Amino acid sequence: MRILVFQTAFIGDLVLVSSLVKSVKKTFPESFVSLVCKKGYESIYEGFECLDEIIPYDKKGVRKFAGVLKEKRFDVVFSPHRSHRTSIVLSLAKIPERIGFDTSGFSFFYTKKVKYEKGIHEIERNIKLLTAYKEDAVVDLKPELSVSESEKMEVLEKFKIGTSYAVISPGSVWPTKRWLPEYFAEVAKYLKEKGVLPVIAGGPGDMNVSRQVVEGTPFVIDTTGKTSLREFMALVSRAEVVITNDSSPTHFAVALGRSVVTVFGPTVKEFGFYPYSDKGVVAEIDLYCRPCGIHGGRSCKENHFRCMRELRPNKVISLVEKVLNSR
Repeated sequence: MRILVFQTAFIGDLVLVSSLVKSVKKTFPESFVSLVCKKGYESIYEGFECLDEIIPYDKKGVRKFAGVLKEKRFDVVFSPHRSHRTSIVLSLAKIPERIGFDTSGFSFFYTKKVKYEKGIHEIERNIKLLTAYKEDAVVDLKPELSVSESEKMEVLEKFKIGTSYAVISPGSVWPTKRWLPEYFAEVAKYLKEKGVLPVIAGGPGDMNVSRQVVEGTPFVIDTTGKTSLREFMALVSRAEVVITNDSSPTHFAVALGRSVVTVFGPTVKEFGFYPYSDKGVVAEIDLYCRPCGIHGGRSCKENHFRCMRELRPNKVISLVEKVLNSR
């Protein structure tokens, strides 16, 4: 049996789909399991034992890519991705059984539509695609990724990082999801006082916000824009704690078994993207205007940004302290 999992959404969504991939392989251990992901993200799943093949897709050439999938003769596909393009690709690929959500664009192209449930975690939603196909499926909800010991040691040597450090990731694609840089700087100062080295991390698009954090904390190590995806994962995998916004580092931390403190501003846990682990905690405040959108947005709709401004550093620091004290 040849099985495909299709997820070409944001990088955090791709990390979360690891639970579905594991469950598929455990349910059908003799099957050949493939994963389609956005081109450039395929390294995330290096060394992942439950996958037999990773297929990158640059979201260009719908018919051409559908032809590639058709040649592979998949028997069934599970698609957490809900775009119109995905539905078309999978239909053109002539995969006999296509399982997707009822809220997907062009959902009529799926042979089985699964209700998209709100109020539960994305991991649990994704698993419903599998259990709708096979009721007695072997379910493994724990997200998991793999990083080798050599990768961990190499990244520590590259940045001259010792054994006790925390990762601070202040960036996000969505501006309103970013906690204030000066607040992250206060957390970094607290970590230094505790003897834990603050390491700032993120991609090339996060360099401006990271620079603002570093301006007030010259003692930190700034790795922003200087790591590959694998190196970023290696950094996270050895951290005492990860402090981040509601963004992909949350899910990397959970999948790599690390503690994480996630700052929620315009978004809420009920959307289903909170840290799925007993090592994860959320910092947030109640406001009449929360949530203001699934992704937050480019600017505050109320023009006050209170969800982040009024979430003071001391609240986040108290959560970080609890995490560090529980080591």
